[in-house]
Amino acid sequence: MTLNATGAAEPAPRLSSSPSGAARAASEARVTMTGITKRFGGVEALRGVDLALYPGECLGLVGDNAAGKSTLTKILAGAYVPDSGRITLDGGAVNFLTPSDARRHRIEMVYQDLSLCDTIDVAGNLFLGREPTNGPFLKRRRMRDEARRMLDKLEIKIPDLDLFVAQLSGGQRQAIAICRAAAFDPQVLIMDEPTSALAVAEVEAVLALINRVKARGVSVVLVTHRLQDLFRVCDRIAVMYEGLKIAERRTAETDLQELVELIVGKGHLAKRHGGETEVSSARGAAQ
Repeated sequence: MTLNATGAAEPAPRLSSSPSGAARAASEARVTMTGITKRFGGVEALRGVDLALYPGECLGLVGDNAAGKSTLTKILAGAYVPDSGRITLDGGAVNFLTPSDARRHRIEMVYQDLSLCDTIDVAGNLFLGREPTNGPFLKRRRMRDEARRMLDKLEIKIPDLDLFVAQLSGGQRQAIAICRAAAFDPQVLIMDEPTSALAVAEVEAVLALINRVKARGVSVVLVTHRLQDLFRVCDRIAVMYEGLKIAERRTAETDLQELVELIVGKGHLAKRHGGETEVSSARGAAQ
């Protein structure tokens, strides 16, 4: 990702949506979520969702507002606790009660609001909550040196690490949030609307960054309303509708029109009053 001192991003080369070598080589799912349910009072946000993530792939998760995609990803990130269902990581059952539990299992999430502190500099934000200390004092030199190394590893160019985050462009802020999550060696990286409200050149830079993270073997989940972005970085796409995963497609085997029809529920019969819900699902698409 190349961002100059004014915050503009240099155009990225055309990205490939084909599965990475790590994803093709993976025979076992890194994460499985089975029968996940979640209610908020009288609202049934998730109604028995199954999902699998594989090493070195990017899974696009799409759906209309209130489809359940944010709830599902927050359960995987430990922000919400499911009412029922099972989550496995590398074949072993896990239970996340807090985001710290998920981080201990190397699952990181970049939230839509980025969770950055505007009045702290770049290095401070990269180490937010994980600051190296010597007694009551921060190890500022180590933070700066490590921050530069973290940014360079992902080819993120921010010349002045002393700038407050409030002084940076939207693309630079997004890059810092992704870098902070990716720098601590995650197995799974969840990104909620990482390209929303960005200029075109900054979108290109963020998508290139996602591909670089994926190439390191990380399982990436991309939640987005920008459907065109899915075809740039995703290997598979899962569609949520009213708390259900109603379809799953390989990116190379679908198109924008089909995704839009699935997102709005076209072709699916929903008997809302005590009946069954008929859904179409590409079972085994990840196999």
